[in-house]
Amino acid sequence: MNLWGGRFSGKLDPQAWALNASLGFDQRLSFQDVRGSIAWAQALEKAGVLSSAECTQICDGLNRIRAEFESQAFIFQESDEDIHTAVERRLGELIGPAAGKLHTGRSRNDQVATDLRLWLMEAIQGLEAVLIELQSALVARAESDLNLLMPGYTHLQRAQPILLGHWWLSHFWPLQRDRERLHQVGAHAASLPLGSGALAGTAFPVDRQALTVSLGFSEPSPNSLDAVSDRDFVAEFLFWAALTGLHLSRLAEDVILFSSAEFGFFELSEAFSTGSSLMPQKKNPDVFELARGKAGSLLGYLTGLMATLKGLPSSYDKDLQEDKLPVFNACDTLMGLLPVLAGAVRGMSLHPERMRAAIEPGMLATDLADSLVQKGLPFRQAHNVAGQAVKLAAKLGKPLDALSLQEFQTLDPLIDSNVYMVFDPLQSIARRNVIGGTAPEAVRIQLQSAKSKLYK
Repeated sequence: MNLWGGRFSGKLDPQAWALNASLGFDQRLSFQDVRGSIAWAQALEKAGVLSSAECTQICDGLNRIRAEFESQAFIFQESDEDIHTAVERRLGELIGPAAGKLHTGRSRNDQVATDLRLWLMEAIQGLEAVLIELQSALVARAESDLNLLMPGYTHLQRAQPILLGHWWLSHFWPLQRDRERLHQVGAHAASLPLGSGALAGTAFPVDRQALTVSLGFSEPSPNSLDAVSDRDFVAEFLFWAALTGLHLSRLAEDVILFSSAEFGFFELSEAFSTGSSLMPQKKNPDVFELARGKAGSLLGYLTGLMATLKGLPSSYDKDLQEDKLPVFNACDTLMGLLPVLAGAVRGMSLHPERMRAAIEPGMLATDLADSLVQKGLPFRQAHNVAGQAVKLAAKLGKPLDALSLQEFQTLDPLIDSNVYMVFDPLQSIARRNVIGGTAPEAVRIQLQSAKSKLYK
């Protein structure tokens, strides 16, 4: 059944039809289309457009269609251009001519925008659940591994010692920001376009405020022209997905490095590793490599949509048909990826001795400078003295803490025999007992804060 052919005397070219049709992907909006159509029929009844009997007949037919979708008994036809066409065609088969009254005052422009917003609002609930699953795994690791020492890095160079619990939580907080942003996306998606018609608003006295409540939106869109073309919520969702992918990629990159033989800090579970078809000894971190790779795909969905939106005039244009696949793909990607990463994080084993052995005395040069500051030396001067000590140790071919007291004192007479105390990594960590620091007490407080966010 064609919804728009009245002014045409011929048929659309078959290849043009295939290009124009969107049923191949927008059938994922089937439940939302039925739900929106039931609400619209009820609104038309209240507006006096449908009789009570007609509304009941239409709603009963739509509920039968929903049941067919649920049981996967619904049969699509080649003539179905999109999900809206398919539903209206089937409704006509079930209830007869009354089906033709359903679309009164409604356009596919406001209909599809409503369907997509409904779909995304529902999808966000599932996405938050799997995001929380990974956060929970990170919190559990932070709690169990809290007091293990590891080297912290900047520029992929050994920098300062930290607690492993602190490192795990450093990946929790970006995901917490992602959760908060996801709520914002949901809030922005909850503006109801239905009742905007093609662009100018419906000509029938439909109560859009009541429609808003019945469909679970927060407010009706304030401008019909904007409502049918607004895809800000799609762009915001795809930005959210891309940034979440970036955070997952950062976690993945760290795990890939730390589980390599060169680092040897982590050991991946066999349940989340793969082998080589040629080299029997290999144990590959494919799960994390895929997380890193899929971050690029998520970024591509965002940039593709933004490029599409950039050139559009106001109101609805068929270019907007391209908004759905990126949303579906991004959602599917993260729904598949996040639970797997959670399992991989939980199943990982550790090599604490390798992490501890990677903490070498040169990483405590800042502590040497800090000790001189406590003796009254300006930090910039103390920093220079510590740097000279590092240079001298390298020249003599020995660790920083192996310099003799006499060698230290050639650099600054303030250095005394207590200098060797600064090379205890546990003491270095304990000194960083500030909010957000890596000291055990600070990390325990941070862990409690993370738990309160997680289970809020």
